[in-house]
Amino acid sequence: MVLEMKVPSPGESITEVEIAEWLVEDGDYVEKDQAIAEVDSDKATLELPAEASGIITLKAEEGDAVAVGEVVCLIDTSAEKPAGGDGETKEAPKEEEKATEAPKKEEKAAPKTEKAPEKKETYATGTASPAAKKMLAEKGIDPKEVKGTGKDGRITKEDAVKATPSMGTPGPGNRGSERKKLSMLRRKVAERLVSVKNETAMLTTFNEVDMSPIFKLRDQYKEDFKSKHGVGLGFMSFFTKAVVRALEMYPAVNSMIDGKEMVSYDFCDISIAVSGPKGLMVPVVRNAENLSFRGIEAEIKRLAIRAREGEITVDEMTGGTFTITNGGVFGSMLSTPIINPPQSAILGMHNIVERPIVRDGGIAIAPIMYVALSYDHRIIDGKESVGFLVAVKEALENPTELLMDENVKKALEL
Repeated sequence: MVLEMKVPSPGESITEVEIAEWLVEDGDYVEKDQAIAEVDSDKATLELPAEASGIITLKAEEGDAVAVGEVVCLIDTSAEKPAGGDGETKEAPKEEEKATEAPKKEEKAAPKTEKAPEKKETYATGTASPAAKKMLAEKGIDPKEVKGTGKDGRITKEDAVKATPSMGTPGPGNRGSERKKLSMLRRKVAERLVSVKNETAMLTTFNEVDMSPIFKLRDQYKEDFKSKHGVGLGFMSFFTKAVVRALEMYPAVNSMIDGKEMVSYDFCDISIAVSGPKGLMVPVVRNAENLSFRGIEAEIKRLAIRAREGEITVDEMTGGTFTITNGGVFGSMLSTPIINPPQSAILGMHNIVERPIVRDGGIAIAPIMYVALSYDHRIIDGKESVGFLVAVKEALENPTELLMDENVKKALEL
């Protein structure tokens, strides 16, 4: 029986996918549920498992765009698994033996031939005379690119005069290039980023945060937090908590434009940008307003692992109302993050650097992070955007009072 394998629907609104890579070859024997291909949609890269065991026949090439429901391969389920699992027959070793014997017979029949005398090279071969060397240097030509006509192949002044620089290789070094097709995911990301710049009135406001209070809390409680909950007490839970508080204070930032209407949400689904093997992934922490510090850290860890292992689903990356991105993990000091459509705002975190600040009328050294809020000015006014970012700053600089419920240990569930 021959089974037709069709492209399953990766998610709502996705009508086609692209064959990113076949993990098996035409004619291979595959096991049921074995990953046979990686397919790109405009939202994620997913593995395609075999629906049955048998010999596979590929019906699409790598890079082909195929519609959801289209046949991409055939599996002959009546075919038996080859002995040893590699599909080789018992006759193969005999054929190899014959192949190794053939050269011996040919050696006897081959007539002996004498090699043509090679032209003798000396120290002068390829060496430029002083005048020629100076002239080639002025022209920017490597002497290795010039064939000498002098004695024993020496490069003469006349050779240097005739030599012309190559337009393709102006100097020594590798000048190779590679051209490859962008994946469907990368193409979709590119389209979305360009559309954001063209279709929104994007503006960015900046501020700085003294991270000293959070450093003190983490140093004091991170060991107890990790031993009890099995996850680290990172910065993302503090930032997520601060963002949720600010969104409740400024609901316009937690809104989107839908045609001629403005849609505001009474929940906070926070998208967290994560670097994955196929590029930037943005999984969503659902109802972050109801999660504790432990709940936020555990969910972020779970989603980050799934994204990096290529197991993240489309549903886990859809529907966020606000995004947090942390360029600081790569060393970024300051940036203007691009809004993640259809959302209306995104918070950019950056690296933490010890900088001089004024504290209590004097100069002090403190761990400072620059933060940036990019927002759609069509529905978020300057007062709201600046107020939102100031609210985030206030919460991070006074976490015990503004982010903890009653006391630190209760908030951290210690």
